[in-house]
Amino acid sequence: MPTVDARRALLTCLFDHAPMFPPAAMPLEDALAEDARAQASPEAWMLARFVVPAGTEVEGRELAVVDGRVERQGDDVYVEGVSKVRCGGASIPSVEELAAFIRHCREEGVRFKATAGLHHAYPTAAGEHGFLNVLAAVVFGDEDTALRAPPGSFALDAASFRWGGRSAGAEELARVRASLFRSIGSCSFFEPVGELHALGIL
Repeated sequence: MPTVDARRALLTCLFDHAPMFPPAAMPLEDALAEDARAQASPEAWMLARFVVPAGTEVEGRELAVVDGRVERQGDDVYVEGVSKVRCGGASIPSVEELAAFIRHCREEGVRFKATAGLHHAYPTAAGEHGFLNVLAAVVFGDEDTALRAPPGSFALDAASFRWGGRSAGAEELARVRASLFRSIGSCSFFEPVGELHALGIL
């Protein structure tokens, strides 16, 4: 058995929690209560920063501060279209557009984050992208095919993340997260976590 769980390597601090942003759009007090519930859950290891609009003050929590197209996470800065990609909301990028963005970041050595529209593990009938598909695209390449992969395509357990005869263990997954893919911004923490439970990954 591996000494490091591949699920931990891939999913640790994956979700920047953004309940103040649409579609949840909670007021600060309610958003903090929801975040406290996430922090108290068994899956809190998957929780990253709390996302706030510029000018919002929160004590005792690492923040991601959004000011228009720019997001600051401590010393790290993510800019939409450069190192941050919006996967939903007013418009959903096509598979080709999202694949091209991921491919460009890989080729240029840009660590990026994704936000909006990634509540579901796999693509939906409404055209939303799946977060497991995005993870597969960053880990394995072949971005267009990975983003189109249907439900049931991927396997993730303590040993490895697997797709179509390809496999990545904990060391490789940790390297990809550290060098290429920072996190996913999501207004919901429990919806994607719930889908991982339903798939038997957690």
